[in-house]
Amino acid sequence: MPTLAERLVAAATALAPVTETPRLESELLLMHALGLSRAQFLARLEESPKVPGFESLLKRRLAHEPIAYILREHEFFSLGFYVEAPLLVPRPETEHLVEAVLDFMREAAARVLEIGTGTGCVAVAIARCAPNCRVWATDVRTSALAVARRNAERHQVAARIDFVESDLFSGLPPDCGPFDVVCSNPPYVEDHAWSTLSPTIRDYEDATALRGGKDGLDVIRRLCAEARPFLRPGGLLAFEMGMGQYNKVRGILAENGYERIRCVKDLATIDRIALAINPL
Repeated sequence: MPTLAERLVAAATALAPVTETPRLESELLLMHALGLSRAQFLARLEESPKVPGFESLLKRRLAHEPIAYILREHEFFSLGFYVEAPLLVPRPETEHLVEAVLDFMREAAARVLEIGTGTGCVAVAIARCAPNCRVWATDVRTSALAVARRNAERHQVAARIDFVESDLFSGLPPDCGPFDVVCSNPPYVEDHAWSTLSPTIRDYEDATALRGGKDGLDVIRRLCAEARPFLRPGGLLAFEMGMGQYNKVRGILAENGYERIRCVKDLATIDRIALAINPL
């Protein structure tokens, strides 16, 4: 029977073509199969316990299934989130969206609308970090809203988030606005780029949450055009975008009458978050 250390090396070697972090993911899969914390796992590396289910978990990851789906867990903004297929796995880049919204709100008792909440990671992180705010979160998937609500309950902010089934703004109740902030991580992958994505993304995650049409901006155009009636004068529109899209996005925002248009770069210095103000 191999030791856990030997299993770890073998699994990391097998996963090397699949992920940039093969050892970490091997640890996570072994810990999950054994039901151990990392400290407990590291303390038992020279032991040779049975690891029921591990080979099945490893096989799923070798088939490029996102590890977040396998573990049903993913960290975002230093918070743990329940994740299930095919909802978009929270990305580190999207943390910049949360930061931008929090920076705009400061300590105000703001009203925030998130379009396309998915797992609820953005809405929950905002509500958790800004206890005076009220959040509305929409999604076209009832299954997504159930997951988002579960995550809001987990982090004890469900009482301050209203979850609404809606395609962008169409399903919102008429009396819920205006909002201080409208934010979103919309689909923005260009059609021509879809085939170039990792199988981990392309074969498992919800394509409707990723694909944004020929130039990637179909949903962003709708978002910019439809958001202003829901924003208070001086309110913020904030959304994520893809690499190389900011010049076109800036033009779309200007055409729709927004002011003080700017962007926030991610840690790779890519223009990632578009910010614009609804005129006074």
